[in-house]
Amino acid sequence: MKNIIKKAVVFSMVGLMQFGIGASVIEASPARDNPPHIQQRHDGDRDRHERERIERERQERIENERHEREMKRRPHETRKAWKERQKREQDRHERALREIREHGHFDGNHHGR
Repeated sequence: MKNIIKKAVVFSMVGLMQFGIGASVIEASPARDNPPHIQQRHDGDRDRHERERIERERQERIENERHEREMKRRPHETRKAWKERQKREQDRHERALREIREHGHFDGNHHGR
């Protein structure tokens, strides 16, 4: 009878020790410090910023290509008319790039005059 009680006590203590070790491991795990949903939100923000950066670069490239076309002299255009158009286009181009960098897009509908 004494043997059975000793075995029960030993097994109970071993079980409690295992439970204590498991609880310590769980408490020390990094998963409890950064819940997955917070990490996903940060990843989503990073992805959104990356998409916005790519879109801004695309808008700038489109604007630069349009600007290059507009700066070329047109057939039958006088030198004076061409220079005036270049000046207006340069001003418009600078406004467009500034707005793309600030807001991520340029709609071209407002003229600032």
